[in-house]
Amino acid sequence: MTLSIVGLGVGLFLLVLLTIKGMNLMIAGPLCAFFVALLSGIPLYGETASVTFFNGYMAGFAGFVKSWFLMFLFGSLFGKFMEQSGSAESIANWIVQKIGMKHAALAVVLACAVLTYGGVSVFIVAFAVYPMALSLFQKADLPRRFIPGALAFGSVTFTMTSAGSPEIQNWIPIKFLGTTPYAGWQVSLIVAICMACFGYWWLTKMIKKAVAQGEKFESRVTDPDNDTQRELPHPILSLIPLVLVVVTSFLLHGVLQQNALIIALLVGVISCWLMNYKYMNNVGQAVNFGANGALIAIGNTAAVVGFGAIAKETLAFDYAVSLMTSIPGNELLGAAVAVSVIAGLTGSASGGQSIALPLLAPHYTDLGVDPEQLHRIVSISSGAIDSLPHNGYVVTTVRAICGETHAQAYGPVGALTVIIPTLGTLFAILLFSLGL
Repeated sequence: MTLSIVGLGVGLFLLVLLTIKGMNLMIAGPLCAFFVALLSGIPLYGETASVTFFNGYMAGFAGFVKSWFLMFLFGSLFGKFMEQSGSAESIANWIVQKIGMKHAALAVVLACAVLTYGGVSVFIVAFAVYPMALSLFQKADLPRRFIPGALAFGSVTFTMTSAGSPEIQNWIPIKFLGTTPYAGWQVSLIVAICMACFGYWWLTKMIKKAVAQGEKFESRVTDPDNDTQRELPHPILSLIPLVLVVVTSFLLHGVLQQNALIIALLVGVISCWLMNYKYMNNVGQAVNFGANGALIAIGNTAAVVGFGAIAKETLAFDYAVSLMTSIPGNELLGAAVAVSVIAGLTGSASGGQSIALPLLAPHYTDLGVDPEQLHRIVSISSGAIDSLPHNGYVVTTVRAICGETHAQAYGPVGALTVIIPTLGTLFAILLFSLGL
């Protein structure tokens, strides 16, 4: 047991460290997973063993690719089509004209919030909004290293886990608690507003501090060429594909669940091409870049998911789950700590919920905890320390989509997606304790 605990702790630390240092996750993921397996007594291979390193890691890796590949592909294509057609730049120009360049970060946050609450997966929102965010930050001359933070804040904090959200992090508890997506909506609304306001204030403060220190937008050769003489589609025409993605996803979600997003993104890709084909100078290039981007993004994320699959098979992980689910004191606080820690170990909010809830739900409901309160606390807390550097969404957004390094971009991301949801969880527990 001791070796397994050391292996899991050191393996997770190494994965976070190597991710921050910039090591390729296709190497760091399986390397750290192998270290965990080695110290936990999980055999490398074997026909008689129920779990081996090879089949355990690849089951996690391949399972993620199987579930998410089409969404990553169509999401990446949609982002590239919005970029090459000039739609993203057209929307950015319109926003700058209406609210001013100083509110560029707010526009990015709001765009992500609308898409997330409209049913678009948080993994895909960054693909769709990044081209617009890049154009906005360029026009406002803001440091581009804050783009991942703005994208993440608008996607995985006050919207992802709020009452009524169609995201999976708000739906998993329903199966175990018999609640609805609107569980604890009064407290959820108050907490979401506070998280949004405080988080945006913090984001703008960080950006202003960086600008005051001389940071500005730095162009790269890979950036799209924003030719000022180029004819752009009308902003309303540019917005239609985004609206179609949200509406299609919302209408089909109840029937098709996850597959609704695949159809919605395909509708977005086709509509963007049909409405703006005359503005696209190289559709083939957009398709190639989009497909390659999707492969890199899903490969990096799956490499980390494979680590989580091995971690879940260790004795140390079972011990951690048992320990977290038996925390004495306030039941809601105990549930929040348990879900947060497990989500942090697996690098996944939904993964943390799926592992913890089969144990937490009957345990706390038997103690008389209100299922609606438990639902909301589990949902909000799952989106806290899950966003450590090795989190799949963080890796995809920072590296594959925005082309940043963890060393440059993770500071704002961590502040906004770890600290803000943690404070939101504690505030929600306080409000429920006061009888709201």
